Amino acid sequence: MSAVVTQTHYTAEEYLTLERKATIKSEFHDGQIYAMTGASRKHNLITVNIARELSQQLKQRPCEAYINDMRVKAAKARSYHYPDIAVVCGTTQFEDDYVDTLLNPTVLIEVLSPSTEAYDRGGKFAHYRKIASLREYLLVSQDEALIEHYERQGDVWVLIEAEGLAASVSLDSINCILRLSEVYDKVLDNKDAELPE
Repeated sequence: MSAVVTQTHYTAEEYLTLERKATIKSEFHDGQIYAMTGASRKHNLITVNIARELSQQLKQRPCEAYINDMRVKAAKARSYHYPDIAVVCGTTQFEDDYVDTLLNPTVLIEVLSPSTEAYDRGGKFAHYRKIASLREYLLVSQDEALIEHYERQGDVWVLIEAEGLAASVSLDSINCILRLSEVYDKVLDNKDAELPE
């Protein structure tokens, strides 16, 4: 998240009207609109790698995975966010007929960036925790093979860390496994090599 776009207070309806016409993405919390910044090469590679792995494992199952552009509403937090990856299993619920704002994610994943890390760990996670359907939240490092996996157990969120390319993360709520060797493919194993154009 970056700077506040304006100091004017917006309603959620005003935000959605503006957002659906905008050329850049913005997030919303409690009346304020925040412009989003772009992502690095590593961030993009990690996001695509995770989406690829989940997509393969979710085939033929009543689950859907979304990457980057599916807005998620945390109604109790009065906020809208764009997670790097959102997964929903079962009946998908959207805010309205535009079908662009997910209400009931099962898993949310954020790839950490220097400009957003503190917010992804703090305020954004606080907003996400208020989504009743959310079962798991992942914070994925760009600079080392490390995934912080938060899992809801009743009213408590339990942290399990997966570290190193030999490690894996078991996403029990959607019956998927993320192997860090796949998550960090072309990111850490050959990080100094240039990709061919």
